Amino acid sequence: MDDLLAVIAELGLELHPDRISTVASKIETLGSVEQFALTRSSFGPNADKELVGRLDRAWRNSKDTSPSDVAFALRGASAAAVLRENRGAVELVWTGPSTGQVPVRHTEQVLCEVIEAAKRRLFLVSFVAYEVDSIIRALRGAIGRQVQIDVLLESSDKHGGRVTYDSVKAMKSILPSIDVYVWSSDKKVLPGQLSGAVHAKCAVADGELAFITSANLTSAAMERNMELGVLVKGGELPFELHRHLEALISTKIIERVNEDNDQ
Repeated sequence: MDDLLAVIAELGLELHPDRISTVASKIETLGSVEQFALTRSSFGPNADKELVGRLDRAWRNSKDTSPSDVAFALRGASAAAVLRENRGAVELVWTGPSTGQVPVRHTEQVLCEVIEAAKRRLFLVSFVAYEVDSIIRALRGAIGRQVQIDVLLESSDKHGGRVTYDSVKAMKSILPSIDVYVWSSDKKVLPGQLSGAVHAKCAVADGELAFITSANLTSAAMERNMELGVLVKGGELPFELHRHLEALISTKIIERVNEDNDQ
């Protein structure tokens, strides 16, 4: 019985809920597991045949389980998978020495994944950006897919910022079609306080996938530094973060840099 439930749980994760519904409805019409072959076409042409075969074998090893019980379990597994997806999944992302104790993914790999996943909108935030060829290639690919790309960077010290390298100018030079934003200088300073800086680092694709990280868009961060982040898939967080970043634009807290780099 445990093997059968394990296979059903895998199917709940692998198959679309509509497909699960079709399969469950077909299974309910069976007289017993001996007629399982009649259901194979309902799994669709792209279903994992090995997984379907495992369901057949596991059910045969648990013959006391009725077709209606299997159908009910499939619907439950699918509903649980949808709930999990809506809540979001979180993965640890790390650049630096590995201990082998915790499975982690590399910062550069994950950042490229987020960029390549974008279909409509992509928002990147970093303190600085330079010498990141793999990221530039991924961004060019997104431009080719007609993705709207917004990038928020810290201004150079010549424009009231806190960094000597002019990432804004460099980014506009390399990728002129993207929209680059800076934190408006008149909104960075409160009376009697020092100026703030764009110290956040993140990437959000379509409000569905968010990478929150300590890593800047630099080769050092991608290859040499200790950097830590999390990749969030689904749930409310990517949507809320994307909405917040867009609100920074609509409220003019951050402003788009024009073509002549006049900040």
